[in-house]
Amino acid sequence: MKYLLTSSGVRNPSIESALVDLLGKPIAESSALAIPTGVLPFPGGPSHVYRFVTGAMAGRMCDLGWKSVGVLELTALPSIKEDVWTREVQEADALLVWGGSPLYLCYWMRQSGLADLLPSLRPETVYVGTSGGAMVATPDFGGATYDDSEPLTGSDQALGLVDFSLFPHLEREGMPDTTLANIEKWAAGLSVPAYAIDDETAIKVVDGDVEVVSEGRWKLFTP
Repeated sequence: MKYLLTSSGVRNPSIESALVDLLGKPIAESSALAIPTGVLPFPGGPSHVYRFVTGAMAGRMCDLGWKSVGVLELTALPSIKEDVWTREVQEADALLVWGGSPLYLCYWMRQSGLADLLPSLRPETVYVGTSGGAMVATPDFGGATYDDSEPLTGSDQALGLVDFSLFPHLEREGMPDTTLANIEKWAAGLSVPAYAIDDETAIKVVDGDVEVVSEGRWKLFTP
């Protein structure tokens, strides 16, 4: 599987070009499954899901002109025959994993069985993570969850699909926890390299090779 880990979706031409490169074909010829689960525990969760699916937000994901887009709600999967939803995941060209609570999202990725399925997907499948959806692909969150009201459905242990940690929304206005000084303190407690990226930046990973795609700001912290 290939990875495009973003802070706020596809915000600029550089990130969109990286996505097309990972897909190996135009977006218009590619299918996607959108995973909105991470925003459900937040106030206004249902409306956030609607905005994500309809593309009514700054960071584009579902409205990029895909050949087809489906919605995969992780909390529903345990009540569905496994062969039904696994087939949908296996056939998708891209998984669009939205943000929200990384703890809640990671918990349901495990509970639903999706986390176990991911390593067996086709090598050309692209995991497109945004904010919390990007963070769950890393080894751990390092306490970077932004919200004191996080539901107790997980731990700092993430899925470890890539070998570095990630802190999105670098220096975003209105988010005091995202200052460079605060992120540097967070990174100091990690045992793996960590990237701080702003909303105009993404991390592209193919076969373990990491490339920063940016029209904004980012910084790499090493242990």
